[in-house]
Amino acid sequence: MFVKIMMYYLFGYATISVEGYFIERFINICISKNILLWNMKRKKSSFLFTNIAIKDFKKIRQIAKITKCHVKIEKKKGLPFLLHKYKKRKIFLGLLITIILIIIGLSNFVWNIEVTGDNNLSKEELLRELNQYGLKVGMLKNTVDTKEVINNIRLHRDDIAWIGIKMVGTNAIVEVVEADKKPDIINESEYCNIISDKEGVITKINVQNGTALAKVGDIVTKR
Repeated sequence: MFVKIMMYYLFGYATISVEGYFIERFINICISKNILLWNMKRKKSSFLFTNIAIKDFKKIRQIAKITKCHVKIEKKKGLPFLLHKYKKRKIFLGLLITIILIIIGLSNFVWNIEVTGDNNLSKEELLRELNQYGLKVGMLKNTVDTKEVINNIRLHRDDIAWIGIKMVGTNAIVEVVEADKKPDIINESEYCNIISDKEGVITKINVQNGTALAKVGDIVTKR
């Protein structure tokens, strides 16, 4: 029904009043003939206000004769009547059309870049790099090569595991997943000392590389 009502708004509809003693019969005949009545409001038992499509008004008049009801158009509504109302106000209509065209035109540009993701990366720094590699506020959406931007970011940053860019309206949503930090690699060929952070007594020594400087039974002091 909602789609039908929207179509009636585009092609025009009217608010009518129906007066008579056979209102229920009037409504039933309209329903049987697939004539849509909406926003019906009863005033007493013999008076009805309702909306109806302009194209159905001739059918309504015939049904009114059958049911001995009086039908009157109270108000005409919809796009055709709105345009007719303002057809003499060409400046207003011109401005309205211009504004609509500007809004449609502006919707084709990127007006906001939003970086999302639960990470510790600097959003300011990432925004600067996005600008550098081809994603800027004010750009036409269809000129942004998101694949190239993503490839450049991943090529120059090893702290990002994944990055995705999607356009939502005039917004560019940049989702980022931070890469796990690589563990420190120990060079086993270098010399080093094993230092305890607790006090105790050595009960066992298993030397795989290097030379043991302590023996079983030695007391270890905390350093």
